[in-house]
Amino acid sequence: MPVGGRSHIRIARPSRDLAAAERFWVEGLGLDVVWRHDARDDAPGEHGLLMVGWPDADWHLELVHEPSALVEPRPTEEDLLVIYADEEVPQDLVERLEAHGGKRVQSPNPYWNEWGVTIEDPDGYRLVLCIRGWSNS
Repeated sequence: MPVGGRSHIRIARPSRDLAAAERFWVEGLGLDVVWRHDARDDAPGEHGLLMVGWPDADWHLELVHEPSALVEPRPTEEDLLVIYADEEVPQDLVERLEAHGGKRVQSPNPYWNEWGVTIEDPDGYRLVLCIRGWSNS
């Protein structure tokens, strides 16, 4: 089957500010820049891209910014990117994420407050670092 459990996943979102997003996801969380395309402000239809992820992961996050036709991010409290750490979340990681534009928030779902740390990125999307592990098998 051409689509399956090892198929790569791209999670795409609009971003107000790719530089701020890069500080959070790369300098804060420790993802790598997989791809970048800078848009020119004077080129209608051209958009900037920032793709971040870990080199060995089967997913990456794509952040898009089009200066001539801004799409405002519209995250809700339930738009979550959950990373299962399978161990305690280091306090220095939380502090680094906050120092690079993140904001620690409480989740409306008590599960995430008990089992993880929720941090909003500069665009308001939520990252949950969960102390539990996960497997689909």
